[in-house]
Amino acid sequence: MKKLALLGGLTPQQFLREYWHKKPLLIRQAIPGFQPLLSREDLLAMARRDDVESRLISRSGKRWQMAKGPLEVMPAIGKKGWTLLVQGVNLHDDAADTLMQSFRFIPDARLDDLMISYATEGGGVGPHFDSYDVFLLQAHGRRRWQISAQKDLSLAEGMPLKILENFQAEQEYVLEPGDMLYLPPHYAHDGVALDECMTYSIGFRAPAYQELAEGFLQFMADSVEVPGRYADPDLAPASRPAEISAAMLDRVSSEINRIRFTRDDIAIFLGEYLSEPKPTVFFDLPARPMRKEKFLQSAASRGVRLARKTRMLYRGKHLFVNGDSFTLQRQDRDALLALADHRVLSAEEVETASADVLDAFYAWYQDGWLVLR
Repeated sequence: MKKLALLGGLTPQQFLREYWHKKPLLIRQAIPGFQPLLSREDLLAMARRDDVESRLISRSGKRWQMAKGPLEVMPAIGKKGWTLLVQGVNLHDDAADTLMQSFRFIPDARLDDLMISYATEGGGVGPHFDSYDVFLLQAHGRRRWQISAQKDLSLAEGMPLKILENFQAEQEYVLEPGDMLYLPPHYAHDGVALDECMTYSIGFRAPAYQELAEGFLQFMADSVEVPGRYADPDLAPASRPAEISAAMLDRVSSEINRIRFTRDDIAIFLGEYLSEPKPTVFFDLPARPMRKEKFLQSAASRGVRLARKTRMLYRGKHLFVNGDSFTLQRQDRDALLALADHRVLSAEEVETASADVLDAFYAWYQDGWLVLR
C-alpha cells in the first residue's frame, strides 16, 4: 500500500501492525502548512446550535466546571484557562468531512467523528484517558501534550469530568499546526494550550460489549417466535405453594433454549447499529425537491454523492444506510457497493444503475441522505 505523509511516511499496513492499539506515534507535519478549517467565530456559532454537541470546560485552581450546549454565552476570548469542545464537526462542514475521509484506511464501521477543541492559554480538560483510539491534529497555536502508559487509571471523585487521580507524565511534546499525535486506547494524556489554539480530534467507535449485547437482544426481540403456552397436565399437589417447581423451570428453560440466532442475524444487527445516526443528527431535506424525472436526469449528467451525515455500510448480501437494512440484488450490487466505498458515483455509473437503484436514490434524495454532485 502507498505510504502516507499523514502517517509520517508509513503505509497503513505498517501503522496498523506497529502502532494501532499498541503505542503512541508522533508525526511532525502530518499535514504541512495546515490551517484551521473553521474560524473561531464559526466554531462559537456552531456551539450555539441545538443540533450540535458541545461542551464548555473551565478551571479555577483545582475546581473544574462543565456546561453542555447549546452555549449562548461564552467566556471572554482574553480570559485564560477555558476550552470549548464541539463534536461531530464533520457532519456540518464539507472541509471537516473531507479531512475525516483521509482516515478511511480505518473501516467506516470504526470511524466516529471529528471533534474540535478550542482553548485559550492554559485551557485543557485535565489528565484523562479515552476508551478508543484517537488522532490529535494541531490546527492552530500550540498545545503541550504529556502522555503516560501508566496502569493506574483511577479517577478523581466528585469531578464533572473524568480526570485521572494520579497522572504521572512519561513523555512530553509540543505540537504546532500540522503536527499530529496518535494515542491508543487507555493511554493517559493531558493537553494544555500554550496560547490560543485549536486541536482536531479524530475519534473511533469502540462500543462496550455490554452495550452491543443489550442492543442485540432488543434487536432479536422483534423477530423471536416461541409458539405455544405454558401448560402442566401432569401437575401434582403442592406441598410448598410458594416454591417454583423444578418441573416448571425445566419446561420454561427448554422452550427458551430453542431460541437460536445466526451469524447473519449478528451481521444485520451490527450493520443497523453502526450505521444508525446519533440522536442529535437531523438530515437536511432539499428545500424544493425535484420531481423524480428531473432528479434522475440531473443524476445521470452530474452523478451523486452521499450526504455528509449519511452512514452506509455493507456485509455480504446486506446493505445498511442510516440504520435501515436492505437486501442487495445481484444486478444492484456493483453500484451500491461503489457508492458505499467511495461515497460518490459518477454520471456514467448512475446511468448504468438499475431502475430499483434509481428508485432508492430518489427516495434517499428526498430524505436528505443523498445529494447531486
